Amino acid sequence: MRHNAPRSTGPELDLRSLHRIPTGAALTTGDRHRLIERNEAFRELFGGWKPGLDVGDALPGSRFAPLRGALDRARHEERPTVPADPLITTAEPGSEGQSVRACVVSCTPVVARQGPAVLILATPLPDTRTATGTDTGTATGTDTAGREARQALRRYETLLAASRQIVWRMAPDGELSLLALNPADPTGRLWYPGSRQTWLDAVHPKDRPRLSREWQAAVVDPALFEALVRVREQDPPDRYRHVQITAAPVLREGTLLEWIGTTRDAEEQWWARTRERMLARMAQAPTAHDLSEVFAAAAAAVVPELVDAFAVFLLRRPDEPSSAAPPAAGYATTSGRTSLAPGLPPIPPLQDGFELGPLAQSAIGAGRARRLVFPEGRPPDDLVSGLSGEWMRQARATSLTLIPVVIDGEPVALASAATCNGNPPPSESELALLEEVLDRMAGPLRRTMEHQSVRATALALQRALLIAPPAVTGAELAASYRPASSTAEIGGDWYDALGLADGAVTLTIGDIAGHDLAAATAMSQLHSMLRGIIFDCTAQESPARSLSRLDSVVQGLDIAPLVTAVHATLRRGRTGGWNAVLSNAGHPPPLLVPASCPPRYLYTPNGADPPLCVAPGLARTDWNVRLAPGDTLLLYTDGLVEVPGQDITDGLRQFARHTGAAHARALPLADLIDDLVTRVEDQRDDIAVIGFRATAP
Repeated sequence: MRHNAPRSTGPELDLRSLHRIPTGAALTTGDRHRLIERNEAFRELFGGWKPGLDVGDALPGSRFAPLRGALDRARHEERPTVPADPLITTAEPGSEGQSVRACVVSCTPVVARQGPAVLILATPLPDTRTATGTDTGTATGTDTAGREARQALRRYETLLAASRQIVWRMAPDGELSLLALNPADPTGRLWYPGSRQTWLDAVHPKDRPRLSREWQAAVVDPALFEALVRVREQDPPDRYRHVQITAAPVLREGTLLEWIGTTRDAEEQWWARTRERMLARMAQAPTAHDLSEVFAAAAAAVVPELVDAFAVFLLRRPDEPSSAAPPAAGYATTSGRTSLAPGLPPIPPLQDGFELGPLAQSAIGAGRARRLVFPEGRPPDDLVSGLSGEWMRQARATSLTLIPVVIDGEPVALASAATCNGNPPPSESELALLEEVLDRMAGPLRRTMEHQSVRATALALQRALLIAPPAVTGAELAASYRPASSTAEIGGDWYDALGLADGAVTLTIGDIAGHDLAAATAMSQLHSMLRGIIFDCTAQESPARSLSRLDSVVQGLDIAPLVTAVHATLRRGRTGGWNAVLSNAGHPPPLLVPASCPPRYLYTPNGADPPLCVAPGLARTDWNVRLAPGDTLLLYTDGLVEVPGQDITDGLRQFARHTGAAHARALPLADLIDDLVTRVEDQRDDIAVIGFRATAP
């Protein structure tokens, strides 16, 4: 696309193309600057200047003398001009309390249908709207508006310099002409026609494909075109700002004559919208199930919009013990999560204990971000680790930003963000957003780490109690426990097997309501109390009686809110095999797998008794079943049969079918149980299983 200087010949300017822009726009003609057309935004600013009126008649007095002078210079000298100071304007009269605004005005010579004309563009300054009395021409009203305008101008002079607006014209062949620059920045720090590059070359590399597609679609079917993109600043040339591009086609009898467009600063608009969107993503997981979910939420918020590669690593302090060899000096990583933009090489997995490079150690030690900008694909070897440096060379990285995540004064994680594929480094606004996202990550990270600490404590307690079943002559015993993989908590599932003095064996499976350390603690208490009850009972005491005694103690001491359990006592039969007596307190039914028949569930003849802790003094029931040599009895918790989105009966049916297929393969009992546990893919709850298989005498 080509560009040239402003011109006064060529396709006619049709003001209809500027009716939808927020800038006030009007056309005047002749030496007396008669208004021939205006848009709605101009009418709101200069209400008294109606089409057909000359500027001297519509805007008399010294207040508008700078505008009249600028119109004269634009008309006779054929160059864009601007008044030296903002103008104080008054909207069209007719309502009580008129609106007074201060605005910046530019005058540019153009060609209209009526011949040579001057295009007036008026941009209001922020926060200068003032309600005045009905007599807006009084000195008091004007002076008040003037003081407020000057105060607003001083207050926002920095913003005005940043809020540059460019008005341009583009011919169908791509030739660009500059119509007006913002007078606050006449040198045009943003790219504008007259620069050495085409406008698409000045757009950020990440935005070019999207902008090119959208622009081509607008050219094929001319319509109002709007886009928010990043455009290079001329000073310094490696900085970009977000701008809002608006362009309207100028048509005559269906033929495209040209485009009239504006380019205005939109950095704050982009920042506010992007910040809201990113923080909303982080708010979706206030307490994640595990650390990888926290890291994934942060990565999804910043890749690829802010950076091309993002990684977060948990840190291990130099004095913290680890299974890996301790690092020579400084912090090392223990686990991490990475996210990459499409087309980048994968990041090699880091082993536990991987020592960080000097730049990372410096960022962690200082507790603040460290940013490194370097030529494409050439990171400094003395500041980054060898593994990281090699990856950045392959990814054609241009910058690396390291940000420590600090909780209670202690660095617990390190975020690493890189721009790759030759893309420019992130701007200051983008870095500020990145740091805010990571700051928001600290809360979920803290809560998740606390939950994982509780989970580790509960899991250690649970596994200390869930010991391997004893060896029993004439039987094979095996058990397994697997905590839920998708939660930061742990439940109260437990199993137990106990050999009695008379050669009998007791089996117990139970599940305590709750998924926290309290549930695990209650589980340990019930486990110990039931063992004491079993040893204290007489030889004739049944499983139902043992559960009733346990129920009384649990309710009396208020140990747990709800407990389900199956308790069984097995004794050898005189003619071989084993006789089992079972009692079920609201638990999923045991599964019997005969040696030569399909599996079947063992239901209490008159229905299962209610769980513990719900019916004080209830007389619980027993029932008997015989196990022949080769028969297997399985007790399990509901995590093994509950399938998300399915009825529990479907889960029971699938479990029995899978158990029968595994049993047909003549697997040892331990392998059978392992096969049943590992088949669960989307495990939402803890799983506990204990099995008993009668063997030949």
